[in-house]
Amino acid sequence: MIHPKTIFRIIGSLLLLLAAIFLFFGMASPFLEGNDLFGFLVSALATTLAGLWCCIIGKGSRGEFSRRDSYITITACWIAFAFFGSLPYWLGGHIPSFTDAFFESMSGFTTTGASILDNIESQPHALLLWRSLTQWLGGLGIVFFTVAILPMFGIDKVQLFAAESTGVSHRKVHARISVGSRWIFGIYLLLTTVCAVSLKVCGMDWFDAINHALTTTSTGGFSTHQASIESFASPLIEYIITLFMFVSGINYTLLYLLLFRGKMSDLYHNTEFRVYLFTVLGFTLSITVGLLAQGDMGIEKAFRLSIFQVVSLQTTTGFATTDYMQWAPYLWMLVSFVMFFGACGGSSTGAMKCGRVAILAKSLRGEFRRVLHPNAVIPVRMDGNAISSTTQATVLTFACLYFLLIFVGWFIFMIMGIDFIEAYGVSVSSVGNVGPALGTLGPAYSWSALPDTAKWFSALLMLVGRLELFTILLMFTTSFWKKR
Repeated sequence: MIHPKTIFRIIGSLLLLLAAIFLFFGMASPFLEGNDLFGFLVSALATTLAGLWCCIIGKGSRGEFSRRDSYITITACWIAFAFFGSLPYWLGGHIPSFTDAFFESMSGFTTTGASILDNIESQPHALLLWRSLTQWLGGLGIVFFTVAILPMFGIDKVQLFAAESTGVSHRKVHARISVGSRWIFGIYLLLTTVCAVSLKVCGMDWFDAINHALTTTSTGGFSTHQASIESFASPLIEYIITLFMFVSGINYTLLYLLLFRGKMSDLYHNTEFRVYLFTVLGFTLSITVGLLAQGDMGIEKAFRLSIFQVVSLQTTTGFATTDYMQWAPYLWMLVSFVMFFGACGGSSTGAMKCGRVAILAKSLRGEFRRVLHPNAVIPVRMDGNAISSTTQATVLTFACLYFLLIFVGWFIFMIMGIDFIEAYGVSVSSVGNVGPALGTLGPAYSWSALPDTAKWFSALLMLVGRLELFTILLMFTTSFWKKR
């Protein structure tokens, strides 16, 4: 059974929180370069009215909440945040097209990082800071972020987290999920702060440092410059951002155990982390060798460009220090392959996740061994524990659905008139929340040239990918809406 009053009460509470953030930005905008007071205040008013309306509808809610309610709530919250988050762009007149404004907002909250802006430096500083904050809020998840800072839901938070979480499985930081979420939020905030200070020390001004810290730790990839990280022309900044992107791709529970309990062994023995580490090193080595074979750069530069781009794409951050479309064509294939992997479950990254990749690889190896030894019992193990057949089936289903969605998206984008390579890149990038694509939609270009229908469809793919496919796609099944 679905409980609409509870759903509306949650959405209304979140919209009122968003309205308060808009009001803060409106008050702060005169003190930043460029005044965008009108856009933020009108956005705050519209969001407040919508939030109050939802709260009125949800008045009298008894806190009843089912699994189906959780999927509807999460989906509705993300769509509502993307819609109202687009208002400062549109009402402020900085992005005249609502389609473009919604695309930018959805790309921000889902931490995809694809942008339709062709002159980022011309935007008001308050708007750029809001743009970066959308990625930081979406990095851990809108509901996760809210529960972490406000004990506002008197319902089963576990179901909400299950509908919004990423990855295969999650170890608990604390028995109470609200306490555990605050610990993880504390790590998220700590990483952001240390990243901002490090970037300031390395030569960025405070505005750029804060913005890039927000979009690095959230693995989002929005920059305050059109040329992204390349505009700073600083190898030290590139290495610092590479480090924080990599750390932000680690499961936050493992980071908690490492930072606050000193359990280095948990990190070392974690199968998913080892897959993450070795795939980053493997792809970096392969691309470095490929760049050296071209003969136009030294070892340090080839390594720096390789590791930055590999970590940026594997963590689905999307920052760029070079246009990889200028590399040899076989390196494009490696780059596009990196986009599928993702980092660790329980982080802010997108794509497949290394945990699923590890389970698929172990299952495949087990099937080969069963061909030779039909009667053998060959369990699939992760971190020393046997993975159930149900989990293996779920991972296989996810992988099949993930690739099917990419191919369907690829086909639909081509129907919309987008070229073969660009359509493939946009589909992979949107579903995986990666950011840059291929061809004329690669890291050197914005996505403003896409037709409006393609932007709306891409935004849908971003949301489906960010919520791990099933949360959205379940609602397109008839069984989801049946009373029993």
